[in-house]
Amino acid sequence: MHPGDPEPLNAEENRALRVVKRLGIVGALFLAFGSLGAGAAPILNPVLDIPVLRLFARIPTVSLAIAFTGMGMMVAAWLLLGRFARPGRTRLASPAQVYRTLAMWTVPLLVIPPLFSRDVYSYLAQSAIVDRGMDPYELGPAQALGVADPLTAGVSNMWRETPAPYGPLFLDIGSWISGAVGTHVAVGVLLMRGLALVGLGLIVWALPRLARRFGVQPSTALWLGAANPLVLFHLVAGAHNEALGIGLMLAGLELGIRRLPIRVSGDSPPPLAKGELACILLGAVVITGAAMIKIHAIVALGFFGVMIARRWYGRLTDLLWAAALMTAVCAAVTAAICFGTGLGFGWVGALGTPGMVWNWISPVAELGQLGGILGIMLGLGNHTAAVIAILGILGYVVAGSITAKFLWDSFRWRYRPIIGLGVSLGAFMTLHVAMQPWWLLWAVIPLAASAGTSRFRAAATAVSAVLAMVIPPTGSTFDGRSYIVSQAYVAGGIVLLGALVIVWRAAPLLFSRRMGETRPEAV
Repeated sequence: MHPGDPEPLNAEENRALRVVKRLGIVGALFLAFGSLGAGAAPILNPVLDIPVLRLFARIPTVSLAIAFTGMGMMVAAWLLLGRFARPGRTRLASPAQVYRTLAMWTVPLLVIPPLFSRDVYSYLAQSAIVDRGMDPYELGPAQALGVADPLTAGVSNMWRETPAPYGPLFLDIGSWISGAVGTHVAVGVLLMRGLALVGLGLIVWALPRLARRFGVQPSTALWLGAANPLVLFHLVAGAHNEALGIGLMLAGLELGIRRLPIRVSGDSPPPLAKGELACILLGAVVITGAAMIKIHAIVALGFFGVMIARRWYGRLTDLLWAAALMTAVCAAVTAAICFGTGLGFGWVGALGTPGMVWNWISPVAELGQLGGILGIMLGLGNHTAAVIAILGILGYVVAGSITAKFLWDSFRWRYRPIIGLGVSLGAFMTLHVAMQPWWLLWAVIPLAASAGTSRFRAAATAVSAVLAMVIPPTGSTFDGRSYIVSQAYVAGGIVLLGALVIVWRAAPLLFSRRMGETRPEAV
């Protein structure tokens, strides 16, 4: 232990932590069983052939209530775990304790149907298009595979005719999975979830290392960035490819800056260290690979270039040289991947595919809907689509302006570049018309490793907890009977209250002010 490091938890706190772990495990089990009837199960559902478990698929309303109960328990457990990971406490949970807790909460979610969206079926279908020698950037699953194909059957109706918006590296990796499983959709889902776990592993590897570098407690970063319910619900249970994209982006940053000397504004730069240039090049290659999974990761190259320019002399010419280096590496790696996979550059033209959906949690989409309603009320006609299109372009302009500002301010030593990266990615995600809850992880996870302010942690905690609960896990519309969802929320809330009473009786310390005990120097 280094001077100033927090002390380990005492016996009473360890007992309370075990109660929190159990609450999260019970919640994960509830969510797992509820997913059998409320998840986005494949059309040919293997659960229907399993005695006892198939009962959940036949009572989807009850399964939905069970799933909501599990979600609430996991969010509550995460919030209580945060009390052991708050910086400034005299005693703090160790990274190993957070690792074990994350693993225990993850295991029940590994072999369940996809939750919260059917995107994983799109991954499988678009990957199968590649495996069968066709172009996923020209043909949608229905056109390429046919509507009767089991892979097409699982894809949401809105995406059956659209090209893939994902990078060629992801679809090439996916084609290996599709080639191995054929039309065995359930096996394909499990393998795609395994790919997401690789990404989660990269996040868990890089996050505490970056946190130490930027003066954030590793346990705090792991709690907010890896044990976050948005990660568990959407990257693990939902098997979204954001896991691999974010994981590669963070790993690239850690590899790229691990040999860079720690400097402050005005320091004279030391000579180039052994292996420093190799690490810089490797980091840029890995980050570009992340962008070939999801294009958002390319923003990290800009802020990585700022880190390099600041490591040199911090002059404008250094920034230009760093930008040229990042551009050259990005161009070379992108070309190698595009030509090596045989998919070319068609992905560039398909990047606008997600914008076909207007998500109700997107501020831009909701503002556009309001503009359309006002137009109708004023007798100007329904111009909602045009308003949203204009606002979408303005959103890109605003996000781009925010990114440019933080690039420049980071270069001038006003911000840490990784904080600028998190804010910039957050702007792009929030101002997109199709914003999804898990998109915000592009911002939350880098900021978890670098932002040490309590205001950020409080805001990120509140946003994560709310967004984790607002999207139902169901893969069913219940024939338009929306009241079923509200009833499931109420039922889940009642059970959750009972669970919290049990937790309070088992570990009253969790609800005590003594949990806020801080080190004298942190007061």
